[in-house]
Amino acid sequence: MINRYASVAAPVGGLLLGVLDFVWIKFVPYPFAELGNSVAVWAVAGFLFTFWGRWGWARGVSAAVVLLVIAVPSYYLAAMVIQNDDVSNLYNATALLWMGFAVVAGIVFGGAGIAARVPARWQAAALALPAAVLFAEAALLSRRIGDESYGTDPLWSVLINVALGVLITVLIAGSQRLRALLWAVPLGLAGFALLSLALT
Repeated sequence: MINRYASVAAPVGGLLLGVLDFVWIKFVPYPFAELGNSVAVWAVAGFLFTFWGRWGWARGVSAAVVLLVIAVPSYYLAAMVIQNDDVSNLYNATALLWMGFAVVAGIVFGGAGIAARVPARWQAAALALPAAVLFAEAALLSRRIGDESYGTDPLWSVLINVALGVLITVLIAGSQRLRALLWAVPLGLAGFALLSLALT
């Protein structure tokens, strides 16, 4: 059914992603709650959405963009309902900025999720993207290790991101696991550079 009804699955999935992400942050204990604040986790969600959806290029990428864009105001809507945050958070400059990032992530990772199912030269690289973005975020977080204001918190987040990246690759890449993990290293370094620029 998800293959036929991308126009329904994408907005419903986006609503669930945003709401459940806020609930995760609010109620799941540390250190796993930090995954709710993860840009990489949202990117991986866009990848898995099209990887499992089995759509063509136009429908799949569009669905991934819709999923991630709708997740942004849905997150702030949950915050408004659960902890009485201001309704303006749904459409202020910060929300619009994150929606812009969501468009880019939907195109890149939604497209990768489609490419990862196509036996071709770049299939292993596409399969590597979930691990790569998680490794990139782990590298960003590792810069906080040793900073007294963060304590030991960054180390746990780094370890969880790396472990999650390896686990996802093992689960989705099949016979391409080793090649995908090797690809994830240079792609992770490139992602680290891009995330460093985007989040400064």
